[in-house]
Amino acid sequence: MGNRFGNVVVVDVDGSARRSLISILQRAGYTATGFASAEDAQSSIARDQPDVVLTEVQLPGVSGYELCRRLKDEYGDRVAVLIVSGDRVEAFDRAAGILLGADDYLVKPVDAGELVARVWRLAGRSTVNGDAPVKGNGDDIHGLSAREREVLDLLAGGSDQDAIAEALFISPKTVATHIQRILTKLGVHSRAQAVALALRGARA
Repeated sequence: MGNRFGNVVVVDVDGSARRSLISILQRAGYTATGFASAEDAQSSIARDQPDVVLTEVQLPGVSGYELCRRLKDEYGDRVAVLIVSGDRVEAFDRAAGILLGADDYLVKPVDAGELVARVWRLAGRSTVNGDAPVKGNGDDIHGLSAREREVLDLLAGGSDQDAIAEALFISPKTVATHIQRILTKLGVHSRAQAVALALRGARA
């Protein structure tokens, strides 16, 4: 994973969850560091401004909501904030996060592929081609068919199996078949790994 897509800070008092998020991001090619409190994270953020901050709401001392507000006051859109919560999962919780300036909101348990796709979108905001779709360079990527590339593009954009089926006017079962073929052709074992590979190709 030599490519560096961006720098991500993960703030979560749950050590297991924090390590899991960091592992997903590092496998996808990001530089990721973790902290158990907002106070510790702020010191690191001030020293080495990251592209994206992932924060749980429930933190010791300063909450994730308050951290979000402080970061937006200090850095504006230069630092994207993605709230990831296992407790604040209701619609009004998500609305509160967005009103405080959060750029996105995910509910635990987090799907690895969706996390990578959303972080990629947020980290790419500061680059000219940050929102460019995943596409090949004339030849099929690892032998993927045109339809398989469409499915992979939608996966990389954060769509789930049902949304892909609706977008491409095919059945969810057919989508599952395409995904399995994509994994086989790319030589990977999960959707998250396939998305990471696709996004590296888009940034190349």
